[in-house]
Amino acid sequence: MNNSEIQIQFPKLGQWDEFTLTPIYQDACGYRPPARFNQDDIPADQAPAMEAVVAALVGMGEDWQAVQVWARLKEFYAPEEDDPMRTAETVDLTVEAVNPQGGRRVFTSRDYPAFVIMEPAAVEFFRFFTKDERV
Repeated sequence: MNNSEIQIQFPKLGQWDEFTLTPIYQDACGYRPPARFNQDDIPADQAPAMEAVVAALVGMGEDWQAVQVWARLKEFYAPEEDDPMRTAETVDLTVEAVNPQGGRRVFTSRDYPAFVIMEPAAVEFFRFFTKDERV
C-alpha cells in the first residue's frame, strides 16, 4: 500500500500557473520533512502531467475554484476481455474548493470522474516527486 501523497495549494483563485507542491512520503527513516516546490521547480518533462491536473480542476466550472488538491496513487480495476483481472495505477485527486459566497467544499472523483487521472505520465509525475521505489 502506498501512503504517499502530493499536496498542491493554489494561493490565487483561478490562477493555475502559481502553486506550491508538497510531496509527503515515507523514506527508510520514516516520514521525511516536507520539501516544497513551486511552478518554476517542475522539470519540463513533468509539466504535461501537472497540466493534466490543472485540466481536471478547470473542469469544475466557475462556481467552485480549487484552493488545495491532494493527489494519491491508487489501483484502479480496469478489466479487459483477454485479462479480466487487470488493474492500472491512477492518480486520484481530492479537491478543496471555495465558491463566491464563501462556501467551502471537498470534491472527489465521485463528483468529478476527471479527478481520476489514468495517463501514465501522471503516475510518473507522482513517483518523481514522492521518490516511490517501485519505479
